[in-house]
Amino acid sequence: MERLDGAVAVPSHLRGGIVALGNFDGFHRGHQAVVGRAVTRARAEGRPAIVATFDPHPMRYFKPDTPAFRLTTLDQRQRLFAEAGADAMLVFGFDAALAGLSAREFADQRLIGLIGAGGVVTGADFTFGKGRDGDVTVLAALGKVLGFSTDTIQPITDGGETISSSRIRDALQSGKPREAAALLTRPFAIQGVVEPGAKLGRELGFPTANLSLGNYLRPRYGIYAVRGHLPDGRTVDGVANLGIRPSFDPPVELLEPYFFDFSGDLYGQTIEVELIEFLRDEAKFDSLDALKAQIAADCEAAKAALRIS
Repeated sequence: MERLDGAVAVPSHLRGGIVALGNFDGFHRGHQAVVGRAVTRARAEGRPAIVATFDPHPMRYFKPDTPAFRLTTLDQRQRLFAEAGADAMLVFGFDAALAGLSAREFADQRLIGLIGAGGVVTGADFTFGKGRDGDVTVLAALGKVLGFSTDTIQPITDGGETISSSRIRDALQSGKPREAAALLTRPFAIQGVVEPGAKLGRELGFPTANLSLGNYLRPRYGIYAVRGHLPDGRTVDGVANLGIRPSFDPPVELLEPYFFDFSGDLYGQTIEVELIEFLRDEAKFDSLDALKAQIAADCEAAKAALRIS
């Protein structure tokens, strides 16, 4: 899987590809349908399959004060696109130059000039161009003029409602990670580099791996049953505090997983932590003994939740 810069001409062996075009944050079932169509067409026509995404998200460009809302990092998306069968991920850097292109200019300069797209697949709600002057109807018309085919994938529904990143965010902020996982086809996961901490968990007998939440959406603060993926390929179960640790001062926002049956040093290493089940809200305890007893109970609750995951 190659990662390409959307402001530079793609290598010759990837020109003429079928391009899945969209944000694809979260890469949920609806996004998977778009990329799946692109991959199927590419294989049938003997062309490369390229997934084109945007970073930063256009919302971040136009409304920089918007609270963190990302469901996936670029690294996570690249892995997911590769697993879906794509040959390359192309990243359009969303900046003033890109935002200033009309729909025609974007199609002419980027899709044809830099990518040489043979076909473009989008979701039905896709818009593009300065002032959103382009939609799927405009894209199809431009394709006829500029020489690329277009496919539009209709929304995928679940329970009578369209699957969307907004629904997934709502589920996570409501403390419903299993509901989010059903829409994503996998658990929501936070990936990051393990940071040194105050070693409070180690003092309590439950050493944790501390991760910054970065640009990720903030799920409901609380205690979660989690599953970790380590750099050496191991998968480990655990329990995690996601939030500000109200029993300690000063408050620090972190994801702090404690992995069962694990010993070792993860500092400086990149791990991924899946949120499997919400167990309870954060709480402040009057003594360390009370906190230790609650953590032990949380461990048992997490083990029970993970057995049925």
